[in-house]
Amino acid sequence: MTVLDRRALNRASLARQHLLERGSLPVLDAVAHLGGLQAQEPQEPYVGLWSRLAGFDPAELSGHLTARRVVRTHLMRRTVHLVTADDAVAWRSRHDAMLRQRLLGVYRQDLAAVDLDELVDAGAPLLADEARTLPDVGRALADRWPDVAPRVLGETLGTLVPVVQVPPRGLWGEAGPAACLLVASWLGRPVDPPAPDGTDPVGEALVLRYLAAYGPAATADLRAWSGLAGLPAAVAAVRDRLVSFRDERGRELLDLPDAPRPDPDTPAPVRFLPAFDNAILGYDDRSRIIDDADRGLSVAGERAVLVDGRVAATWTSADGAVTVTPLRRFTRADRAAVAEEGRAVAGFLSGGAHHRVTVAASPR
Repeated sequence: MTVLDRRALNRASLARQHLLERGSLPVLDAVAHLGGLQAQEPQEPYVGLWSRLAGFDPAELSGHLTARRVVRTHLMRRTVHLVTADDAVAWRSRHDAMLRQRLLGVYRQDLAAVDLDELVDAGAPLLADEARTLPDVGRALADRWPDVAPRVLGETLGTLVPVVQVPPRGLWGEAGPAACLLVASWLGRPVDPPAPDGTDPVGEALVLRYLAAYGPAATADLRAWSGLAGLPAAVAAVRDRLVSFRDERGRELLDLPDAPRPDPDTPAPVRFLPAFDNAILGYDDRSRIIDDADRGLSVAGERAVLVDGRVAATWTSADGAVTVTPLRRFTRADRAAVAEEGRAVAGFLSGGAHHRVTVAASPR
């Protein structure tokens, strides 16, 4: 079986993520291809798409939000993702058990005396006609469960019931509360029910969609991205449509036969990634893109700079100006390329008002 080394996997991931070369596909298609973008920081998906799409216009993504073609909702790993409306409707039921399990992993003791079905029955109508923040809903339910913090009641309801965060939350350059409304109310259609015959068409689709955007990958990587443990049957159902490789650790990697696997020596341009980008978080073994010593940065909300396809710096922005902090020594060429892309990022964030970037000294 062919062994793919870390650099080969890196270039394959960059190609699938449109980070090796910016893509020309429409914004909605890009969101669908990526399986959504992690979006607990409302403005970060815009940076993620700017780094992936040629000529990206943030107004286009905002337009999809207001037109209800994309939504902000809790899905993979019980984190807020920006996904297409079609995927939200199709995928939500498949994530229900995982969402409940992860919620109880945090609040089991707080919710010991709460009948969760009763909470859903009492709380869901509060989100049917008017968008409200989950703490506000929790306060409305506090009289029935006075011993549970309203924040916990609201978060529990927002996990057990399919809801979306409605605009202006998530619009480009705007701020707004995380006001929620039922998916069925916002989109005019309920989420799809589980398959009645015990099959798992959604799980099978998730396997194929994940590999298209993240492969080649192990089943542990698929679990890390989705948060779903129950996909072995789905993998088995589509295995005859896949090819297999091994990584340097000996793990089996699955992939789509015709998916891009570029030459490992293909040059990789500098790219600026937003906080919590799934190009990093979407794997159990993240060594294809980030050193193990820096792995903690990816879960701490640090924005990352890719140099030669790997995380080599972090970056921040204030008033549109960009500051880059290297994690390792930069060559003169690296520094010039990072500064050039940093100026472009600053221009994007400032609406073209300026292109200020500072690249700090490399660590000794």
